[in-house]
Amino acid sequence: MYDIGQRHLRIARPSRDLEAAERYWTGGLGLQVLYRTTGSGGPGEHDLLMVGAPDADWHLELTHQEHALVEPRPTEEDLLVLYFDGAVPEALLARLEEHGGTRVTSPNPYWNEWGVTVQDPDGYRLVLCTRAWTNT
Repeated sequence: MYDIGQRHLRIARPSRDLEAAERYWTGGLGLQVLYRTTGSGGPGEHDLLMVGAPDADWHLELTHQEHALVEPRPTEEDLLVLYFDGAVPEALLARLEEHGGTRVTSPNPYWNEWGVTVQDPDGYRLVLCTRAWTNT
């Protein structure tokens, strides 16, 4: 048997522009580049950027393939939620906006009451939640 809760999580997404995505996720949110590679442009080859916190059990994998572009198709409900257990620092929100993010209103009133939603350059939404994470 295995404990699924003890597995590392990778969230993989296509990106229109890896440089813009890197600015947002590293300069804005403060994640680090964990890995990067450039594809040769051949079939199945793509540029890859992994960002995260070195001590976290999750990271983002962003890919871009110039010759077979996969267009990101996020919806208003495709969310990555980070729980802050308190106020979201205004300086963090300003940095996210300075690095390509856009504050947006969520169609779900819960996220408007309990956090701030910032859209990344590819249209995916990051919710910075003021609540603490609980399993209930």
